[in-house]
Amino acid sequence: MNKLLYFLLIFFLAFLSFGIGWLSHTSPKVVKKEKKISTLEKIKQTGVLNVVLLNAPSTYMIGTDGPQGFEYDLLKSYADNLGVELNVTAAHTVQEALELSKRSDIDITSASLAKTSSRKDIYNFGPSYFEVQEQVICNREMLRGSSFPRDVEGLAGLSIMVGADTSYVETINSLKKDGFEINAVVSSEYSTEELLEKVANHEIDCTIADSNIYSINFRYLPGIALAFSISPREQLAWILQKGAQDLEINMYAWLNDYNQKGKMTELKDHYYGYILFFDYYNAKMFYKRIKSRLPKYQKDFQEIAKRYDIPWTLLASVSYQESHWNPRAKSFTGVRGLMMLTKKTAKILGVKNRLNPKESIIGGTRHLKQMLKFIPKEIKGENRLKFALAAYNVGYGHIKDARKLARKLGLRDNVWSDLKIVLPLLSQKKYYRDLKYGYARGSEPVKYVESIYNYKDILEKLSEGLVTP
Repeated sequence: MNKLLYFLLIFFLAFLSFGIGWLSHTSPKVVKKEKKISTLEKIKQTGVLNVVLLNAPSTYMIGTDGPQGFEYDLLKSYADNLGVELNVTAAHTVQEALELSKRSDIDITSASLAKTSSRKDIYNFGPSYFEVQEQVICNREMLRGSSFPRDVEGLAGLSIMVGADTSYVETINSLKKDGFEINAVVSSEYSTEELLEKVANHEIDCTIADSNIYSINFRYLPGIALAFSISPREQLAWILQKGAQDLEINMYAWLNDYNQKGKMTELKDHYYGYILFFDYYNAKMFYKRIKSRLPKYQKDFQEIAKRYDIPWTLLASVSYQESHWNPRAKSFTGVRGLMMLTKKTAKILGVKNRLNPKESIIGGTRHLKQMLKFIPKEIKGENRLKFALAAYNVGYGHIKDARKLARKLGLRDNVWSDLKIVLPLLSQKKYYRDLKYGYARGSEPVKYVESIYNYKDILEKLSEGLVTP
């Protein structure tokens, strides 16, 4: 009996085991649903932020020191904040940028894109980072006649071209619906910058460009002129992938912090701060003298710049600001030569003949290097050169006073964009009476530095073949 029970028990256990196994193979399997990774998490995991950038001076280009441009610098700062690499795909027109934005591997598209109502229906815009106005830009020679437009009605009969898929097309179509006569060609071939060049060469009468694009290109194209603004203020914004809410929220928080820290002001100052100090006549004469005068001294600038580890374009720009590259220049105070040295300064620097171009360049360069040694180490990057140039112009004592005043006013004393706000105050008694070095015409070093950096930028673009004189 015990054996019979034993065999029955074994049979039962075997049958039970078979049944469980059969059920496990025949019953429907529960599939665990994988959690979809968010855009921000993907960027952090891969260590790469993939962006489309319009290849243009106002957004992104390769300069002598590598990639640069307002929008490039802004996105590079964001990538650095995330701790990832910035991977750029260049677009050459707005139309191309918008097409590239549809790719699934692209995280952000940045192409000076206005957040228009029609675009908002199609694209997912992230935070706004710049405010612009659309402006009608025409050939400057038209100012001599009666054809230069002063308002929308004045566009009738003029040859106008704008880029495809730009907000300018929307503006023109809206005006046409309102009954205005505008003969505009829409081109998918040319960028806004290329159209501005066509205007400068009078291949077309006018085009439309955002105010920031005009401001940057005016330096290189003195043949263009602002006619009038054709739109209200508009916000530029980045395009993000749809469903990238986490990335959008993160970007809003970062951009707010970037603004609060004064970084945005500093960046705008770097790219647009010179605008108030440059005019058509100045630009035209500078380009003329690049051809007629600079070739005589360029090799000296390059040789001496290499010896003292300073960009030759900076030395040449200082010299132009000082003397317009006239080796026999003389001011009413007695300063002379290409770098306009005083007798006292020339003697200290070992310059025997201020009218000798090479001696003058060496003396001016050594003087600038001395100013750089005075600049405290906490002043970093491009700010160091700008502080040194301001000291070269107004004296280091006044720079110390301006830094002290900046701290008193709650501004940053080691950033040029803040110091240039303070320097003009040195001519006001209520500020300078409590400062060690007293009165100074503080607006002069501001104009001096901004003008030099404007010339430097033009010379660099010319040497890279990006613009032609």
